Amino acid sequence: MKPNLLVILGPTASGKTRLAVAAARHLDGEIISVDSRQVFRRMDIGTGKDLHEYGDLRHHLIDILEPGEEFSVFAFQRLFAEAFNDISGRSKLPVLAGGTGLYLDATLRDYDYVLSQVPENPLLREELSSLSLEDLATRLALLNKKLQNRTSLLDRDRLTRAIEIAHYDAENGESQKFEMPALHPLVFGIRVDRELMRRRITERLKQRLDEGMIEEVRQLLEEGVPVDRLESYGLEYRYVSRFVRGELRRNDMFQKLNSAIHDFAKRQENWFRRMEKYGVEINWLNHADDPLEKLLQIWDCRAS
Repeated sequence: MKPNLLVILGPTASGKTRLAVAAARHLDGEIISVDSRQVFRRMDIGTGKDLHEYGDLRHHLIDILEPGEEFSVFAFQRLFAEAFNDISGRSKLPVLAGGTGLYLDATLRDYDYVLSQVPENPLLREELSSLSLEDLATRLALLNKKLQNRTSLLDRDRLTRAIEIAHYDAENGESQKFEMPALHPLVFGIRVDRELMRRRITERLKQRLDEGMIEEVRQLLEEGVPVDRLESYGLEYRYVSRFVRGELRRNDMFQKLNSAIHDFAKRQENWFRRMEKYGVEINWLNHADDPLEKLLQIWDCRAS
Protein backbone atom coordinates (compact mmCIF):
# COMPACT_ATOMS: atom_id res chain seq x y z
CA MET A 1 0.00 0.00 0.00
CA LYS A 2 1.06 3.59 -0.53
CA PRO A 3 2.45 5.08 2.67
CA ASN A 4 0.22 7.57 4.48
CA LEU A 5 2.69 8.38 7.26
CA LEU A 6 6.35 9.38 7.08
CA VAL A 7 8.33 8.51 10.20
CA ILE A 8 11.79 9.86 11.00
CA LEU A 9 13.52 8.53 14.10
CA GLY A 10 16.99 8.55 15.54
CA PRO A 11 18.96 8.97 18.74
CA THR A 12 19.47 12.31 20.43
CA ALA A 13 21.61 14.83 18.49
CA SER A 14 21.29 12.85 15.24
CA GLY A 15 19.63 15.67 13.28
CA LYS A 16 16.20 14.07 12.93
CA THR A 17 14.26 17.31 13.47
CA ARG A 18 16.17 19.09 10.72
CA LEU A 19 15.60 16.19 8.34
CA ALA A 20 11.91 15.92 9.25
CA VAL A 21 11.35 19.63 8.60
CA ALA A 22 13.11 19.46 5.24
CA ALA A 23 11.15 16.36 4.21
CA ALA A 24 7.85 17.88 5.32
CA ARG A 25 8.51 20.99 3.22
CA HIS A 26 9.24 18.87 0.14
CA LEU A 27 6.25 16.58 0.63
CA ASP A 28 3.65 19.14 1.79
CA GLY A 29 3.56 17.70 5.28
CA GLU A 30 3.16 18.71 8.90
CA ILE A 31 5.22 17.47 11.84
CA ILE A 32 3.83 15.37 14.68
CA SER A 33 6.40 15.39 17.46
CA VAL A 34 6.94 12.05 19.19
CA ASP A 35 8.66 13.29 22.32
CA SER A 36 7.49 12.62 25.86
CA ARG A 37 8.77 15.98 27.14
CA GLN A 38 8.28 18.52 24.37
CA VAL A 39 4.57 18.47 25.13
CA PHE A 40 5.28 20.71 28.14
CA ARG A 41 5.32 24.48 27.88
CA ARG A 42 8.34 26.48 29.11
CA MET A 43 10.50 23.36 28.99
CA ASP A 44 12.29 24.43 25.83
CA ILE A 45 16.04 24.18 26.31
CA GLY A 46 16.16 20.99 28.36
CA THR A 47 13.90 19.16 25.92
CA GLY A 48 15.70 20.44 22.82
CA LYS A 49 12.60 21.77 21.09
CA ASP A 50 14.67 23.75 18.59
CA LEU A 51 11.53 25.57 17.49
CA HIS A 52 13.57 27.85 15.23
CA GLU A 53 14.11 24.88 12.91
CA TYR A 54 10.36 24.66 12.16
CA GLY A 55 10.01 28.23 10.93
CA ASP A 56 6.45 28.60 9.63
CA LEU A 57 5.97 24.84 9.22
CA ARG A 58 2.97 23.64 11.19
CA HIS A 59 3.74 21.19 13.99
CA HIS A 60 1.70 19.24 16.54
CA LEU A 61 2.05 17.85 20.09
CA ILE A 62 4.48 20.53 21.24
CA ASP A 63 3.63 22.97 24.07
CA ILE A 64 0.23 21.46 24.85
CA LEU A 65 0.53 20.85 28.62
CA GLU A 66 1.69 22.69 31.70
CA PRO A 67 4.80 21.37 33.50
CA GLY A 68 3.75 18.95 36.21
CA GLU A 69 0.73 17.61 34.35
CA GLU A 70 0.41 13.91 33.62
CA PHE A 71 1.28 12.50 30.21
CA SER A 72 1.27 8.87 29.15
CA VAL A 73 1.55 6.52 26.20
CA PHE A 74 -2.24 6.39 26.08
CA ALA A 75 -2.46 10.18 25.97
CA PHE A 76 0.15 10.32 23.22
CA GLN A 77 -1.65 7.72 21.12
CA ARG A 78 -4.95 9.56 21.43
CA LEU A 79 -3.41 12.92 20.51
CA PHE A 80 -1.42 11.35 17.70
CA ALA A 81 -4.60 9.86 16.24
CA GLU A 82 -6.33 13.24 16.41
CA ALA A 83 -3.38 15.01 14.76
CA PHE A 84 -3.03 12.31 12.09
CA ASN A 85 -6.71 12.53 11.17
CA ASP A 86 -6.61 16.33 11.13
CA ILE A 87 -3.54 16.51 8.89
CA SER A 88 -4.72 13.77 6.54
CA GLY A 89 -8.16 15.35 6.38
CA ARG A 90 -6.59 18.48 4.93
CA SER A 91 -4.71 16.41 2.31
CA LYS A 92 -1.37 16.99 4.00
CA LEU A 93 1.22 14.33 4.87
CA PRO A 94 1.65 13.50 8.58
CA VAL A 95 5.37 13.35 9.44
CA LEU A 96 6.03 11.66 12.77
CA ALA A 97 9.44 12.69 14.10
CA GLY A 98 11.27 12.07 17.33
CA GLY A 99 13.21 9.68 19.49
CA THR A 100 10.94 8.48 22.31
CA GLY A 101 11.17 4.78 21.59
CA LEU A 102 8.18 3.64 23.61
CA TYR A 103 5.83 6.11 21.90
CA LEU A 104 7.19 5.23 18.45
CA ASP A 105 6.90 1.54 19.19
CA ALA A 106 3.37 1.88 20.56
CA THR A 107 2.26 3.67 17.39
CA LEU A 108 4.05 1.64 14.74
CA ARG A 109 3.49 -1.80 16.23
CA ASP A 110 -0.26 -1.44 16.85
CA TYR A 111 -0.25 -1.44 20.62
CA ASP A 112 -3.94 -2.18 20.89
CA TYR A 113 -3.47 -3.12 24.54
CA VAL A 114 -1.92 0.25 25.32
CA LEU A 115 -4.92 2.07 23.89
CA SER A 116 -6.55 2.13 27.28
CA GLN A 117 -6.53 4.40 30.29
CA VAL A 118 -6.15 1.49 32.69
CA PRO A 119 -3.57 2.47 35.34
CA GLU A 120 -0.54 0.32 36.01
CA ASN A 121 -0.89 -2.31 38.74
CA PRO A 122 2.51 -2.60 40.49
CA LEU A 123 1.55 -5.63 42.59
CA LEU A 124 0.28 -7.53 39.57
CA ARG A 125 3.36 -6.59 37.55
CA GLU A 126 5.60 -7.88 40.33
CA GLU A 127 3.69 -11.14 40.36
CA LEU A 128 3.96 -11.49 36.57
CA SER A 129 7.67 -10.68 36.45
CA SER A 130 8.64 -14.21 37.50
CA LEU A 131 6.51 -15.95 34.85
CA SER A 132 7.80 -17.22 31.52
CA LEU A 133 6.44 -15.95 28.20
CA GLU A 134 4.51 -19.22 27.83
CA ASP A 135 2.95 -18.83 31.29
CA LEU A 136 2.03 -15.21 30.56
CA ALA A 137 0.43 -16.19 27.26
CA THR A 138 -1.59 -18.92 28.95
CA ARG A 139 -2.76 -16.52 31.64
CA LEU A 140 -3.82 -13.94 29.06
CA ALA A 141 -5.71 -16.55 27.03
CA LEU A 142 -7.67 -17.54 30.13
CA LEU A 143 -8.52 -13.92 30.87
CA ASN A 144 -9.32 -12.83 27.32
CA LYS A 145 -11.25 -15.39 25.29
CA LYS A 146 -11.58 -12.90 22.40
CA LEU A 147 -7.87 -12.37 21.92
CA GLN A 148 -7.22 -11.32 18.31
CA ASN A 149 -3.81 -9.70 18.19
CA ARG A 150 -1.50 -12.71 18.44
CA THR A 151 1.61 -10.53 18.17
CA SER A 152 1.03 -9.64 21.82
CA LEU A 153 2.08 -13.19 22.65
CA LEU A 154 5.62 -12.53 21.41
CA ASP A 155 6.52 -9.65 23.68
CA ARG A 156 6.74 -9.65 27.50
CA ASP A 157 5.86 -5.98 27.91
CA ARG A 158 2.76 -6.28 25.74
CA LEU A 159 1.69 -9.50 27.44
CA THR A 160 2.04 -7.89 30.85
CA ARG A 161 0.04 -4.85 29.77
CA ALA A 162 -2.65 -7.04 28.19
CA ILE A 163 -3.04 -9.07 31.41
CA GLU A 164 -3.13 -5.86 33.44
CA ILE A 165 -5.99 -4.48 31.33
CA ALA A 166 -7.86 -7.79 31.33
CA HIS A 167 -7.72 -7.89 35.14
CA TYR A 168 -8.98 -4.31 35.33
CA ASP A 169 -11.80 -4.99 32.90
CA ALA A 170 -12.88 -8.06 34.84
CA GLU A 171 -13.14 -6.07 38.06
CA ASN A 172 -14.38 -2.70 36.78
CA GLY A 173 -16.08 -3.27 33.45
CA GLU A 174 -14.49 -2.66 30.08
CA SER A 175 -12.06 0.24 30.13
CA GLN A 176 -12.14 3.21 27.80
CA LYS A 177 -10.44 2.54 24.46
CA PHE A 178 -10.31 4.19 21.07
CA GLU A 179 -9.50 3.20 17.51
CA MET A 180 -6.19 4.10 15.92
CA PRO A 181 -6.36 5.18 12.27
CA ALA A 182 -5.17 2.72 9.63
CA LEU A 183 -1.47 3.46 9.29
CA HIS A 184 0.83 2.57 6.40
CA PRO A 185 4.09 4.07 7.62
CA LEU A 186 7.36 4.45 5.77
CA VAL A 187 10.03 4.64 8.47
CA PHE A 188 13.48 6.20 8.21
CA GLY A 189 16.24 6.27 10.79
CA ILE A 190 19.38 8.40 10.93
CA ARG A 191 22.75 6.83 11.64
CA VAL A 192 25.64 9.01 12.78
CA ASP A 193 29.27 7.98 13.24
CA ARG A 194 29.70 7.14 16.93
CA GLU A 195 32.62 9.51 17.53
CA LEU A 196 30.79 12.35 15.80
CA MET A 197 27.70 11.58 17.87
CA ARG A 198 29.74 11.83 21.06
CA ARG A 199 31.08 15.23 20.02
CA ARG A 200 27.62 16.44 19.03
CA ILE A 201 26.12 15.43 22.37
CA THR A 202 28.84 17.15 24.39
CA GLU A 203 28.79 20.30 22.27
CA ARG A 204 25.02 20.50 22.40
CA LEU A 205 25.01 20.14 26.18
CA LYS A 206 27.50 22.99 26.50
CA GLN A 207 25.36 25.10 24.18
CA ARG A 208 22.18 24.43 26.14
CA LEU A 209 23.84 25.39 29.40
CA ASP A 210 25.10 28.60 27.78
CA GLU A 211 21.58 29.31 26.45
CA GLY A 212 20.04 29.22 29.92
CA MET A 213 19.09 25.64 30.76
CA ILE A 214 20.01 26.17 34.42
CA GLU A 215 17.78 29.25 34.57
CA GLU A 216 14.97 27.29 32.92
CA VAL A 217 15.14 24.58 35.57
CA ARG A 218 15.37 27.13 38.39
CA GLN A 219 12.26 28.90 37.08
CA LEU A 220 10.29 25.65 36.92
CA LEU A 221 11.19 24.87 40.53
CA GLU A 222 10.20 28.39 41.59
CA GLU A 223 6.85 27.90 39.82
CA GLY A 224 6.21 24.97 42.13
CA VAL A 225 6.80 22.01 39.81
CA PRO A 226 7.48 19.15 42.27
CA VAL A 227 11.10 18.03 42.34
CA ASP A 228 10.27 14.36 41.81
CA ARG A 229 8.05 15.21 38.84
CA LEU A 230 10.69 17.48 37.33
CA GLU A 231 13.37 14.81 37.69
CA SER A 232 11.08 12.33 35.95
CA TYR A 233 11.11 14.54 32.84
CA GLY A 234 14.57 13.41 31.82
CA LEU A 235 18.27 13.55 32.45
CA GLU A 236 18.73 17.29 31.92
CA TYR A 237 16.08 18.19 34.49
CA ARG A 238 17.30 15.55 36.92
CA TYR A 239 20.93 16.62 37.06
CA VAL A 240 20.44 20.35 36.63
CA SER A 241 17.80 20.46 39.37
CA ARG A 242 20.26 18.72 41.70
CA PHE A 243 22.82 21.40 40.88
CA VAL A 244 20.27 24.16 41.49
CA ARG A 245 19.40 22.60 44.86
CA GLY A 246 23.08 22.43 45.84
CA GLU A 247 23.43 18.67 45.65
CA LEU A 248 26.03 18.76 42.85
CA ARG A 249 28.82 21.11 41.89
CA ARG A 250 28.58 22.53 38.37
CA ASN A 251 31.49 20.52 36.95
CA ASP A 252 30.18 17.30 38.53
CA MET A 253 26.74 18.06 37.13
CA PHE A 254 28.13 18.54 33.64
CA GLN A 255 30.26 15.40 33.68
CA LYS A 256 27.52 13.17 35.09
CA LEU A 257 24.88 14.59 32.75
CA ASN A 258 27.11 14.33 29.69
CA SER A 259 27.89 10.69 30.45
CA ALA A 260 24.23 9.91 31.11
CA ILE A 261 23.14 11.42 27.78
CA HIS A 262 25.72 9.30 25.93
CA ASP A 263 24.30 6.20 27.63
CA PHE A 264 20.77 7.31 26.78
CA ALA A 265 21.67 7.58 23.08
CA LYS A 266 22.92 3.99 23.17
CA ARG A 267 19.65 2.86 24.78
CA GLN A 268 17.69 4.63 22.05
CA GLU A 269 19.66 2.74 19.40
CA ASN A 270 18.99 -0.52 21.24
CA TRP A 271 15.27 0.28 21.29
CA PHE A 272 15.24 0.89 17.53
CA ARG A 273 16.98 -2.45 16.97
CA ARG A 274 14.33 -4.06 19.14
CA MET A 275 11.62 -2.48 17.00
CA GLU A 276 13.23 -3.98 13.91
CA LYS A 277 13.38 -7.36 15.61
CA TYR A 278 9.61 -7.22 16.11
CA GLY A 279 8.83 -6.31 12.53
CA VAL A 280 9.21 -2.54 12.07
CA GLU A 281 11.09 -1.94 8.80
CA ILE A 282 13.48 0.98 9.21
CA ASN A 283 15.26 2.48 6.20
CA TRP A 284 18.56 3.67 7.65
CA LEU A 285 20.12 6.84 6.29
CA ASN A 286 23.73 7.90 6.80
CA HIS A 287 23.93 11.51 7.97
CA ALA A 288 26.97 12.06 5.72
CA ASP A 289 25.29 10.90 2.49
CA ASP A 290 22.62 13.60 1.94
CA PRO A 291 19.87 11.79 3.88
CA LEU A 292 17.13 14.04 2.46
CA GLU A 293 17.89 13.08 -1.13
CA LYS A 294 17.92 9.38 -0.26
CA LEU A 295 14.70 9.70 1.74
CA LEU A 296 12.89 11.43 -1.11
CA GLN A 297 14.09 8.80 -3.60
CA ILE A 298 12.72 5.97 -1.48
CA TRP A 299 9.50 7.86 -0.74
CA ASP A 300 8.85 8.56 -4.42
CA CYS A 301 9.44 4.90 -5.25
CA ARG A 302 7.07 3.63 -2.56
CA ALA A 303 4.41 6.31 -3.02
CA SER A 304 4.15 6.03 -6.81
